[in-house]
Amino acid sequence: MKAHLQTFIRFLEDQRRLSRTTVSCYERDLAFFLEFAEQQGIEGVGDIQKHHISRYLLGLRQQGRATATVSRHTVSIRSFFHFLTSERLVTHDPALQMETPKQEKRLPMVMTVEEVECLLAAPDSSSTAGIRDKAMLELLYATGIRVSELISLDVGYVNLTLGFIRCVGANAKERVIPLGGIACEALSVYLETVRHKLLKGESGEQALYLNQLGTRMTRQGFWKMIKKYAAEAGIKSEITPHTLRHSFATHLLENGADLRSVQEMLGHADISTTQIYTQVTKTRLKDVYNQAHPRAKVK
Repeated sequence: MKAHLQTFIRFLEDQRRLSRTTVSCYERDLAFFLEFAEQQGIEGVGDIQKHHISRYLLGLRQQGRATATVSRHTVSIRSFFHFLTSERLVTHDPALQMETPKQEKRLPMVMTVEEVECLLAAPDSSSTAGIRDKAMLELLYATGIRVSELISLDVGYVNLTLGFIRCVGANAKERVIPLGGIACEALSVYLETVRHKLLKGESGEQALYLNQLGTRMTRQGFWKMIKKYAAEAGIKSEITPHTLRHSFATHLLENGADLRSVQEMLGHADISTTQIYTQVTKTRLKDVYNQAHPRAKVK
């Protein structure tokens, strides 16, 4: 069964050209499922039946897994068997009519402009790490890119003269995103004064953002960094790298940006994904109205 999984993973990487992060999610989900199948005494993927899949997904729910997690596992299993049947590696598809659990739509967590300002001001601009971290946070909020896209940036993807970055997202799709003046300045300072110190003689490294070892910054490293600065900035709500992406989109729409432009900058394939941020702005507008209008509340 593991051989079939590796064949599928190579297909995702070579043919569908999915990001390493997405491929890792598929691989992890399917490894758990195939381990469950082996525990049920199943010797080959061709012996897996629909009731085995249903039992596995039920087990996830009984463990208290979120609907989004169960949904992701379902999609992984369906994609796996669709590939196996299309390649004639198995004769039947037990996941053919498996329904994906309906997810409860929740509005994304968005920071206020004041909270963003506090977060961006948190790094120590007199230290090597602080200058780098400031450049990372400023670029993330200025562009709204995903953290996986941020750490994948190379030096050659940045054009400070024209003020834009070239970003390669899902399915190797490339997009160009403008940089604001403050982000350009922070990035310029980092490139001119700090990056060569972090290189440690590894002149061949093309990564834009480097860690203390002189290699590309990792997701885990950036995650720890943003948590640290959120705490130092006194932000009480749970902040993740994606929170800055949500805040970028919401703040643009609140200040008059059109939905199509925001969609293009975020790299959303479907505009319906971007439309969730219009609901956030409406909710925030209603809160402002209720707090500020003298006749908003019944006395």
